[in-house]
Amino acid sequence: MPAIIVRQGLVSEGERAIPEEVPVAFSYSGSTHAVMMATPDDLEDFAVGFSLTEGIVRSAVEIEAVDVVEAGNGLDLQIVLRQANAEALSARRRQMAGPVGCGMCGIESIDQAMRVVPSVSAADLVLSLEDVTTATSALQDQQRLNRRTRAVHGAGFYLPGQGMVAVREDVGRHNALDKLIGAIALGGWQASAGAIVVTSRLSVEMVQKAAIAGSPVLIAISAPTTLAVRTASEAGMTLVAIARDEDCEVFTRPDRLNLKGISDVA
Repeated sequence: MPAIIVRQGLVSEGERAIPEEVPVAFSYSGSTHAVMMATPDDLEDFAVGFSLTEGIVRSAVEIEAVDVVEAGNGLDLQIVLRQANAEALSARRRQMAGPVGCGMCGIESIDQAMRVVPSVSAADLVLSLEDVTTATSALQDQQRLNRRTRAVHGAGFYLPGQGMVAVREDVGRHNALDKLIGAIALGGWQASAGAIVVTSRLSVEMVQKAAIAGSPVLIAISAPTTLAVRTASEAGMTLVAIARDEDCEVFTRPDRLNLKGISDVA
């Protein structure tokens, strides 16, 4: 994209790579359920992940097909559900429209916003601090779109012994996480066996989505909110935040991190 560039007092004409942002509609049985502003990549993953985190389906196998259709200035994800799921959705159908970064647009009550999330307490995943460092570094390294634009969020799935097995990007942090959750489901990985790593702050919606996916560890380079910490604690999730270089802060379930050999400072 052409731009006027100012650097150290000098003005020049140049080019800047910037990400796409388009309306993406989620349609079930021919009716639009939601519209999100998003990066138009990995749309099948997005459709599956959104359907899972919204509770429309419990498994990717309940989605029979996803068709991406151009619709004016945006894209329409036409999602075909199994009959039982389609009937359940029609009984609770609601409309919502969400700008970038809004993870709860269309929520109609406080109870919906404060939904009870699944417990991940039983997961026996244990990570080393080296795993945390490796995971955050790998996410940064594999964010190809962000490397070009410096304008998108990333979410990755890290498996101990295998490394970062999937990364998804989007202009919206919730969208990036939904895309990743879809990729995990379609890729056949068990979310309980690894950690989800994100580049954004940890708000409650990010914790809710990770718990629904079944991941017991959520790692972020930024800080959490108090509600995110409380929700992670209730779900039995390990919340690692402000993970930069070799430093991090652990807010819940520190037993999933091997902290042996690290000196305690009173």
